[in-house]
Amino acid sequence: MDFPTDQAPGAPIRSGIPEHGRIPKYYVVKAHVSALIDELGEGGTLPTERDLALRFAVSRETVRQALRELLLEGRLRRQGRGTVVAGPKLEQPLSLASYTEGVRRQGRTPGRHLIGLDRFPCTEALAAETGIVRGEPVWHLERVLLADDERVGLESTYVSVSRAPHLNEEFDPDSSFYAYLSDRLGITFGGAEERIETVLATPREALLIGTPPALPMLLIHRISRDSEGRPLERVRTLFRGDRFSFTTQLGARG
Repeated sequence: MDFPTDQAPGAPIRSGIPEHGRIPKYYVVKAHVSALIDELGEGGTLPTERDLALRFAVSRETVRQALRELLLEGRLRRQGRGTVVAGPKLEQPLSLASYTEGVRRQGRTPGRHLIGLDRFPCTEALAAETGIVRGEPVWHLERVLLADDERVGLESTYVSVSRAPHLNEEFDPDSSFYAYLSDRLGITFGGAEERIETVLATPREALLIGTPPALPMLLIHRISRDSEGRPLERVRTLFRGDRFSFTTQLGARG
């Protein structure tokens, strides 16, 4: 196969068209709508399904399939009864930088909506992951993540009560938990282990984030430790797959 000279780095090879050249109708419509998205720009309103079906001489179901893929890819979003062009995905660094820092670097306003702050005895499973003693009091902090007031994720944080004894009194749930640990409690982060996977949100999670249950999510599991290697927090964060991508810096092995 000859590599196309106009191939954009990171784009699907041959624009995703198989070598035999047979292209599904929905994919042709998707390509046309993609070009229309580029013309309209962020916030532009897409024509109705009926208008697109007439324009491209296809059925409305073919148009729906094309739009479903573009919605899942984050190029479009629903607004009321219409469909508009979405902005670029938020890039979250895979580092010890907080969510707040990552969103602010892109000129967006981070925020959080508190779902609950509860205290319970550390379970056996949580103790096995974090090294916290089973039965020791643990905080569970659950918050919806916001970017410019748009719901983009859901975060659950577990931390020993002994590390943050007055969390329920001192902590502003709309602020950065990392900043609270560092600035208020003087705790220094030493490192973290992260695991990323693709999942579907549960009905409860989809309701809290405001997305369809079928929308793919990026799930990050993180276990953080302080500068002395002691367990600090266990975090489970769901990010909308249509609104987020992740970046990291890689160095040469010594």
